[in-house]
Amino acid sequence: MAVLEVKDIEKRFDTLQVLHGINFSLEKGEALAIIGSSGSGKTTLLRCLNFLERPDKGIITVNNEVIFDATDPATQKENEVRKKRLHFGLVFQNFNLFPQYTVLKNVTLAAELLARERSDYKQNKKSILDEIQENGKRLLSQVGLSDKLNYYPHQISGGQQQRVAIARALALEPDILCFDEPTSALDPELTGEVLRVIRNLAERNTTMIIVTHEMNFARDVADRIIFMDEGAIVEQGTPQEVFDNPREERTRQFLARYNESK
Repeated sequence: MAVLEVKDIEKRFDTLQVLHGINFSLEKGEALAIIGSSGSGKTTLLRCLNFLERPDKGIITVNNEVIFDATDPATQKENEVRKKRLHFGLVFQNFNLFPQYTVLKNVTLAAELLARERSDYKQNKKSILDEIQENGKRLLSQVGLSDKLNYYPHQISGGQQQRVAIARALALEPDILCFDEPTSALDPELTGEVLRVIRNLAERNTTMIIVTHEMNFARDVADRIIFMDEGAIVEQGTPQEVFDNPREERTRQFLARYNESK
């Protein structure tokens, strides 16, 4: 079953069109990697899915519900954007942790704030918060940080901070977990620990979109690859199809440049 369907998404900034007719779907439990050169539109696409940018054209459907239609103002109400973002957990290039909060608080904060809107919050406040705390601890254990619950972001490494960011994105149980170049801000020796966490999530059949420049990782982990260039999807297929037998000349050129740079 398609968890996500993206149809004819376009986005421009002033006179510059950065996305051209983007079409793809994502199945439940599928890991989709998006590759391409800097400036190809990968990050803008993720930002459109998370409503950090509003597409100028197209339709976004999650679990058979249209959550955005550029021709339908009813799907674009500002007061519903936050609810729609809950479908997507986004892990940014930079960790964006709150420096004044502990590792555990960074993970649980959003869930605690949302819990206050529950009708039974005042009546069951302690049990609700206890459950959120336990879930936060479980997620930090999942990313290998059980011993860092009470640390602050400045007390842990960049790789550990990114793992906290992954746990935070998982805390609200999104339909789709999105990664925007999750290792680009890390030193090479810290990259592996973050990629291992993402690999473990893939093995658990977590539904994911991974924008990455780590080609070997994409080949090993992704169920499907999309190659973007100049704001358009040039080619998509299995890792074997895209990496070993690319159909499009632009794909071959990109992979050749990547292999030469290694």
